[in-house]
Amino acid sequence: MKKEVIKHPATYTNSFLPIFAEILSGCNNVLDPFGGVGKIALIKDFGFIGKVYANEIEPEWVLQSPYKVDEWHIGDSANMDWAIDGMFDSICTSPTYGNRMADHHEAKDSSRRITYKHYLGRNLSEDNTGKMQWGGVYREKHMQIYKECSRVLKIDGLMVVNISNHIRRGEEIDVSKWHKDALISLGFVLKNETKIHTPRMKFGSNSRKRTEFEYIYTFIKS
Repeated sequence: MKKEVIKHPATYTNSFLPIFAEILSGCNNVLDPFGGVGKIALIKDFGFIGKVYANEIEPEWVLQSPYKVDEWHIGDSANMDWAIDGMFDSICTSPTYGNRMADHHEAKDSSRRITYKHYLGRNLSEDNTGKMQWGGVYREKHMQIYKECSRVLKIDGLMVVNISNHIRRGEEIDVSKWHKDALISLGFVLKNETKIHTPRMKFGSNSRKRTEFEYIYTFIKS
């Protein structure tokens, strides 16, 4: 009997991959610290010729990845002790959004749920941001991760972040601006900001009111 592949609920939008490849053109390597199942490796289909690294905290998603990541590492991206200072030309990633996909209650019925926990089939690891709702813990953890990203990224290296706002209690939470400001506070210089209309998942308690855009921020480590 064929083993069921564990799916991931939040992979990159396909149309973003050629955009990433163009931004990263000329880089010798790239790291995705929120690796997921490694879909970042598909930038190779759009001309990226460097080495692709990915760091992911949940081993199941690494071990069942269908993508050709050159080098995987399993662990907390706030402590990538396998990587030396200034190791990477570029980082390209999509952090968790702090939305309802972070729900990790025990389901009491068989209705459909699109969350990290329910897709993985178990409780997430303690340091997985996928279990963190928007708030102080979420922001503190992402700051730790961004500081580690700054350590492993070379001077003048590129930091590309794909992020989105979400709706909470009927109001739009400006998650994207927080991530932009957080990186600027760490000394990154915003080079470009792209706002892209994307089809959103019409499912869940806020299905009738979704944010219509995602953002791609490109920073340079000064």
